[in-house]
Amino acid sequence: MGEEQRAGSVEIGIVVSDLDEAVKFYGDTLGLPYIGDMELPNAVMKRFSHGDAVIKLLGGFEPTPAAHAPGGMSAGVTGFRYLTLKVDDVGAMQQRCADAGHTVAVPMFEFRPGLHISIVEDPDGNWVELVPGTA
Repeated sequence: MGEEQRAGSVEIGIVVSDLDEAVKFYGDTLGLPYIGDMELPNAVMKRFSHGDAVIKLLGGFEPTPAAHAPGGMSAGVTGFRYLTLKVDDVGAMQQRCADAGHTVAVPMFEFRPGLHISIVEDPDGNWVELVPGTA
């Protein structure tokens, strides 16, 4: 199986409103390695890896009024509301996201002694929790 077809132990599909902006966020800003495209009927899937997981961005669908409300788990709606990523430096990644114009939903704080986390928003308002650890 080629790298672009590699499967992860967990794969998360995120339907996005603007595929180019989502690719910039997940690929350029967060630095997730790109592993390939997959053509779908009426859509394109851009695939990124993070450890043994695959994050699949799906774009090209017609916009719908049923889009979810931004705000992660505080939006008051059900469903997948946030994604947790291990990063080398939480503070630096939070700043990198802010510098790229993304919302810092929850500035870095000490969750428990010695464990600092932050939550940023992707271009569609989905929350991405940043925690320390090797990706």
